[in-house]
Amino acid sequence: MAYRPSKRTRKTLIGVGAGALLVGLNAPAALSFAEEKYHAYKISQPGYKKKYGSWKQVDIPEEFRTNAIHAALLHTGKVLIVAGSGNEQKKFDAGSFDTVLWDPKNDTFKKIRTPEDFFCSGHAQLPDGRLLVAGGTARYELLDGEVERAGGGMRVKNENPDKPVVLKKGTTFRSPSGVEYVSKFDVEVPKAKRDFEITYSKSGVMQPWKTKVKASEARVFVEAVQDGEQSVTEKSAQYEIEGLTGEEADNTYGIAEKIDMEKQDFQGIKAAYEFDPEAEKYIPVEPMDKARWYPTLVGLEDGKVLAVSGLDDVGVVDPGDNEIYDPKTKKWTDGPKRYFPTYPALFLTKGGKLFYPASNAGYGPAEKGREPGLWDLDTNKFEKVPGLEDLDQTETSASVLLPPAQDQKVMILGGGGVGESEKSTRRTAVIDLKEDNPSFKTGPPLPQGTRYLNSVLMPNDSVFTTNGASDYRGRSASNIHKAQFYDPRTNAFQTAASPEVGRNYHSEALLLPDGRVATFGSDPLYDNEQNTKLGHFEQRMEIFTPPSLHRGGEQRPVLGEGPEQLAADGRATFRTDHPENIASARLMRPSAVTHTTDVEQRSIALGLSKGKGSVTVDVPRGDTALVPPGWYMLFVTDKDGTSSEAKWVHVGTDG
Repeated sequence: MAYRPSKRTRKTLIGVGAGALLVGLNAPAALSFAEEKYHAYKISQPGYKKKYGSWKQVDIPEEFRTNAIHAALLHTGKVLIVAGSGNEQKKFDAGSFDTVLWDPKNDTFKKIRTPEDFFCSGHAQLPDGRLLVAGGTARYELLDGEVERAGGGMRVKNENPDKPVVLKKGTTFRSPSGVEYVSKFDVEVPKAKRDFEITYSKSGVMQPWKTKVKASEARVFVEAVQDGEQSVTEKSAQYEIEGLTGEEADNTYGIAEKIDMEKQDFQGIKAAYEFDPEAEKYIPVEPMDKARWYPTLVGLEDGKVLAVSGLDDVGVVDPGDNEIYDPKTKKWTDGPKRYFPTYPALFLTKGGKLFYPASNAGYGPAEKGREPGLWDLDTNKFEKVPGLEDLDQTETSASVLLPPAQDQKVMILGGGGVGESEKSTRRTAVIDLKEDNPSFKTGPPLPQGTRYLNSVLMPNDSVFTTNGASDYRGRSASNIHKAQFYDPRTNAFQTAASPEVGRNYHSEALLLPDGRVATFGSDPLYDNEQNTKLGHFEQRMEIFTPPSLHRGGEQRPVLGEGPEQLAADGRATFRTDHPENIASARLMRPSAVTHTTDVEQRSIALGLSKGKGSVTVDVPRGDTALVPPGWYMLFVTDKDGTSSEAKWVHVGTDG
């Protein structure tokens, strides 16, 4: 007879089986939990921290959490975190723009009134310690399928040589067939130009002057009044402007460019401001001549600032109409004309030339402006350089002027394909600009293909690199939770402690005056591996403490009293208790970083002599392109690579 278990036995067996099944199902979770506990224990050990460093999250009160799009270190030691509308159209529509000032010394925060949408603006340090912020967002993009009304550029002409014309937002332009379009922004059209023509008779007698008037022109984005395809036009025609009468109507008119239903890109603004670190407020200065969104601002050897590239007021990449800002006059003038993709990395090199390693952060065709080279601003000549591998993957790459700046070496790290490409590269490369025929030499590979890598110069001449993603905007949960140090002397990477927070697009990292590194932001496209949940902006902040600061302890070098303004001979003496322990000194320019682009940071090696209870540093003089005027952090480092906290010193006479 076959055995048949009793009801009691069946319940017991079912219970045992279910228990075994539950243990089996929960085993991976239990193992993962145990691994996490062990990892947390391991990274908290002093020995681990001394070898790899450590990470710590900053406790940010909820009212000060923001979408960090830009970050800049000020000479007060505070960090300006700029969001603007923070890639949130709701905030843009509401006119709600954010800036937060963070004091890392005591972790206090302050909200700053933000007069414009500085989302995706450019910024540069000025000689007196103010921060120039220029450009930003005039209009959010509309993707294919979202466009309901035809839109495009309208060229507004003014033939009156006696006065400019100002047309307010909402001005109506009417085509010969009666189709109406409305301007989305204010536009000012300058006075027309008078040209005087001198002619002579056959006998050589000068005739009375003839006057010709050349119409001036400005451009404004317009949108059709009616929905649908009926307002699309590719034909050039003259448009009358509603509300103008008489001579004004005769002298002022519109000429439409292409007006269609295609994707409409972000559009830039002309606004420019200086942020005053002492008053802790934005101060308006003369706006740029061209609207810019995604521009690069780079400081020049004379303290002026060059503004390059960006999407203009109709969403088109600037064709090369670059501008120069003079902080003394607070005005802009025309710069040398040259095209670059948006947010190009441009490094000031000895002699005043700018080096472009081909790093950039976005908009522009794949076949234009993607080759590296040295740009002479005086002659406007661009000398291309060879040797860079994966030239089709320089977008969203990181690049730095390697320390010390005297070596004149530039490094590019990682990057990806143009636009929403899935491509990413492990490639690093270094170029020595002191060579007669400089070319890139391939360096050690990154752990994996990486876009949006954050790279920070350290006081011991290493480069700290962290975060990034292997796919466009962290797609498919591709954030890279790794960090490493690059040593220019050995041309090799060394592993560092891994960050807890993943960061990709719209993330930043910068060196703090106490020698730590702060990381901000991240704007993933999706929040899950399946790409089904829309991403949320990362508002947590993490700080990395390098291994040397865990080893240094109480023996960390300390700089005492010394001058704040550098003397004309470049020498400065500082008190210190143990000068015999100090091995090197570096002058480090504070960062202004966004979209993986930080052309401000540079580290200059200083001469060093030791006295009784003091050290004297010598700053190189004679080439202001090596040491541009402005505020710098002065670090000294001991023979074990442990740095002091920085002393702020000012170089130049403009502060």
